[in-house]
Order: sequence, then C-alpha cells, then structure tokens
Amino acid sequence: MRPLAGREELDLFSRLPYTLNEELAGDLDTGRRRASWMWVALRGDRLVARAAWWGRPSDDAPSFLDVFDIDDTEPDRVAVGVRLLQAAMPETLQAGTTPPEYVRFIPPDWREDATSQKVVQDRMTALEQVGARLFVERLRLEWRPGTPVPEPDGRLNFRAVRDTEEILDLMTRTLDGTLDAHSRDDLTRVPAREAAQRHHDDELARYTSPKDWWRIATLPSGEPVGFVVPARNDYNPIIAYIGVLPGHRGNGYIDDILAEGTRVLAVQDVPRIRAATDVGNVPMAKAFQRAGYVNYERQITMTWS
Repeated sequence: MRPLAGREELDLFSRLPYTLNEELAGDLDTGRRRASWMWVALRGDRLVARAAWWGRPSDDAPSFLDVFDIDDTEPDRVAVGVRLLQAAMPETLQAGTTPPEYVRFIPPDWREDATSQKVVQDRMTALEQVGARLFVERLRLEWRPGTPVPEPDGRLNFRAVRDTEEILDLMTRTLDGTLDAHSRDDLTRVPAREAAQRHHDDELARYTSPKDWWRIATLPSGEPVGFVVPARNDYNPIIAYIGVLPGHRGNGYIDDILAEGTRVLAVQDVPRIRAATDVGNVPMAKAFQRAGYVNYERQITMTWS
C-alpha cells in the first residue's frame, strides 16, 4: 500500500478501468491531482486496488475522492479496499478534518445489471467500513448536438446578470423549498444567504467561461422568475445552476429557462453539454428529459459525518 512515486507510474495506476482514466494525465499536469494523492495496493507487481483524490491546484488538501477501484477477481476485495483506504487516508488528508466526499460514476442501469450492482456495492461496503454513508444518488445528463432546442415562445425575456449581488439574491431565494440534497444539507448548517454565497464563491465564480453567458429570466414586466448559469468547467460545457423562484414555480418556466441555457452553450459549437440533478429531484429530472438531455450515467455520493 503506497502512493505513486510520480507521474511515471501513471500506466500502473491506470491498469484498472474507469471512465476517469483518460483525464488523469491532464489532471496531474495541471495540479488537480498529485502523485501523493494517488495510492495503489499491489500484490507483487499486480495492481489489486487504487484510490485517488482530486483538488484545485491552489488548495493544500483534496476536494473529493473520485477514484476507488478494486480488482474484481480478488476473493477478499472488500477487505483489500478497506486496507487501502485505511493506509491512504491518514497520509493524504489533513488530520482532524472530515474526509471529503466520495463520488463515483456508475452505469444508469446499475441496479438492473448484476455485475454492475456487485461492483458498486463492494465499493460502497468498503467505504462504509471506514465511516462513509450514502448521501445522494444523481443523474448525469448530456445534451448532444442535433437535439432540437425550442425557440423562445415569448412568455419570458432573458438578459445578462447585472452584478454579483443580483445573482446572490436570486440564489438565496431559490433555496426556499429546494429539492437538491446538497443545498438542503447546507441549510441545516448555515442561513440561506450564506449557503448561496459559498456556492457562488466556491464554484460559480471560479469558472473561467464568460459571465455574460449567465441569464436572468423575467416576465415581460421585468420581474425575475428564475435564472440559469451556463458555463464551462475544467472538462465540459455545463448547466452549472438553474432555478425558478418559489412564487413562480408550477408554471412550466423551468423548460423555457433550461432551453435558454442550452441555446447559450449550443451556439458555441460545443461537442456536448453536461448537467446533473438528484434522482429525488423529479421535476428537474423531467425538465431535462423534455429538453432532450440523455441520462448517460448516474453518480453515487457518499459522505463522512
């Protein structure tokens, strides 16, 4: 059980398959990953398990654990996974802090496929044995070029965000009645305004894509009804945030707002647009489906208390 000696061991680390393998080299080059955050369990020269954390280049500690794999031919694979995590976590994470969340991308039909179900459950069992618990399951969605985008029907007008205060005010107001698990958890800890500020500062403000892509949706009178934040993260064009103000929910405005966000990105000639929403956020999931977004993966998130 040890961390990688350096970038030269990336081929060793990549012997176990996962969708993020193709991003590892670029992440190492940019500092989003570090060799000391990438651990392997070896039986002789055979890779039997691995774990890796991801973080922002400027941060001293990782933001989340997003690679955790075990060789499925291992008869004691859960125990091997537990031993790797027990060895790696004290050396990788800051002492006395809560471990960052675990994120795993899984097939959309993982519950119906016996092999996929076993893979997911083995990893979850190992993580549970080191103190993690299931927090939320999310749909990962993708819009592909050629998918029709409805033209504006005139019910809403769209304009750019005037300033940070305006978007923070709208974010704060949309937290009332939110179905998003992370937002609901935030609201058990801090007031809505502080939760909105943290989300803005920790995520939205960090995107290097143009802020004039962000859109406020208004009635013809100018009254705001919601907003959407189209952006580009380190990997893909995304719908980063979308919301309808509580007093305007139930009128179908989410479809118009999502269509506007999709249009903003589609005209950039992008190869895809990614988005995500909680399985339990049924209204948002249905809106993405109506807009032609395909559920190509799911995501399991586990947290430590």
